[in-house]
Amino acid sequence: MAAVSETVSWRPKAGEIPTSPGVYRFKDEQGRVLYVGKAKNLRSRLSNYFQPLRSLHERTRRMVLTGASVEWTVVGSEFEALQLEYTWIKEFNPPFNVQFRDDKSYPYLAITLGEPVPRVIVTRNKNLKDARYFGPYTKVWAIRETVDLMLKAFPMRSCSDATYKRAEQTGRPCLLGDIGKCAAPCVGRISKEDHKSIAVDFASFMAGNDSRYIKEVDKRMRAASDAQDYESAARYRDQLGALQAALSKTSIVLSDEVDADLFGIAHDELAAAVQQFIVRGGRIRGVRSWVVDKELDVELPELVEIALQNAYEDAEPPREVVVPALPDDQAELEQFLSGMREKGRVSIKLAQRGEKAALALTVTQNAQNALVLYKTRRSGDFTARSQALADIQEALGMDDAPLRMECYDVSHLSGTNIVASMVVFEDGLPRKDEYRRFSIADSTDDTESIYQVITRRLAYLKEPDELLDDEGKRKKFHYKPNLLIVDGGQPQVAAARRALEESGVSGIQLVGIAKRLEEIWLPDSDYPVILPRNSDALFLFQRIRDEAHRFAITYQRQKRKADVTTALAEIPGLGPARVQVLLKHFGSVTRLRSADAAAISEVRGIGTVLAAAIVDALKAE
Repeated sequence: MAAVSETVSWRPKAGEIPTSPGVYRFKDEQGRVLYVGKAKNLRSRLSNYFQPLRSLHERTRRMVLTGASVEWTVVGSEFEALQLEYTWIKEFNPPFNVQFRDDKSYPYLAITLGEPVPRVIVTRNKNLKDARYFGPYTKVWAIRETVDLMLKAFPMRSCSDATYKRAEQTGRPCLLGDIGKCAAPCVGRISKEDHKSIAVDFASFMAGNDSRYIKEVDKRMRAASDAQDYESAARYRDQLGALQAALSKTSIVLSDEVDADLFGIAHDELAAAVQQFIVRGGRIRGVRSWVVDKELDVELPELVEIALQNAYEDAEPPREVVVPALPDDQAELEQFLSGMREKGRVSIKLAQRGEKAALALTVTQNAQNALVLYKTRRSGDFTARSQALADIQEALGMDDAPLRMECYDVSHLSGTNIVASMVVFEDGLPRKDEYRRFSIADSTDDTESIYQVITRRLAYLKEPDELLDDEGKRKKFHYKPNLLIVDGGQPQVAAARRALEESGVSGIQLVGIAKRLEEIWLPDSDYPVILPRNSDALFLFQRIRDEAHRFAITYQRQKRKADVTTALAEIPGLGPARVQVLLKHFGSVTRLRSADAAAISEVRGIGTVLAAAIVDALKAE
């Protein structure tokens, strides 16, 4: 491995790299494509990868170190670069590119308009020739129920090929033909051309033209009734009821003319979740979701671009696509997606106000829930937890698996209200009843804070015969961890090690987690332990570190609020009731601290003189 202060030996000369738009490919020694990217300026983009390795993000550094060469192809425009990047990602499936995949196989409603006698089916197969697809839907039973209702309004074929041929040979229709849910072209009750017209109408209705059909059927029903053709009027009445019942199965969220897809994305350092709401005719017609483990560090605009490319790989995009952040190549991506439509352009936009903004917020919340659910299910998997503990044991060279892990995090606000947290995981699961909080009166920096907290925690550890209380129960805080984790790199690990050595406690493995969770630092090590990005071991490290951070931040905020409340209570004329009104008005201690006297004086019961006193008190705190 090259030293972290150097770059790789195969770096191309800057003068050899063109400044034109293009697409580049990193390859390993066997010629496998590791990563595909595009650039407006190839020289500028590639130079970012060949900085001193020490300055690169860990995942980028690992990709560069794995590679053995880089190739590039110059294209005529940024749009051509987008097209070529998309093609190569699909062709080479590079391991360092993010590729969203459905977390399940969704059912679709398909109408096989390419067949002489089209049929409607519920299928998970997206490769039927010349078929119109609608969905995806989350539940098979829900779409089957909708199809059952729709066949009353559009009595088209839904039987298998074998059933249809049997009916043709015997001259007897199936049960659906007898009860009016199929026009029975198999026995000549309707011509194949007329039957295909019914199928086309069915597809048009599902595509969002529902209001026009309802109005048309209602008009025919009234006309038949006025003409005293009550049999036809009753048939139209049943058809109208079926249409309205089918529409009631979908949520009415926007005006009838809105055809759009709304995307929500939630992500962290290791994973990303995408939620897609498919809105046609103002109604949510389908929902899709993806979850993916991230290999390289990708921000939200780039995730949006990748998600859209994957979403429309085999589906026609609508005229409007609503996203949580605009991609950098918005114009080129719009042109790219527009080429997938039969007619009309695709517009990518943000939803800033109104009904679409409210629905976009709902989509994002669904994505956040999906990400939480993904992590919860993964951490709740006994096999995955066992594998994670075994991998940690092997990676750190421990004699036993870390069945009890303790993680520590320090939190403060500009050096004030210094607190720390201790969270406990046993068998890979949190033990919240054994969490602890520490208040640190005085400290010079985070390393000193870590030293103080670890020293205080180790003082409680006893010999095995002292672990039980008077009732014979184990004393929670006296149980020694197998693995002690601190939030930070080498300096924090060194401080924790000093506390361990001074305490005289042995048999505890110590590590630190670097801020972005990619690196595990051991004492006296010049290089970190790098765990695979998609490993359960790294996932467990991330979860315990996030839990420690959350617990510390919560305690630190409580102390800040208590300090502000105490400072405000000392101001003459400002009682507890007014203090609560102030905090409720501004919503947080941070906003109250940043407010000026004029803003504070607008609060009910707070005059200009009292507002000035509040500002002075908060500054002096």
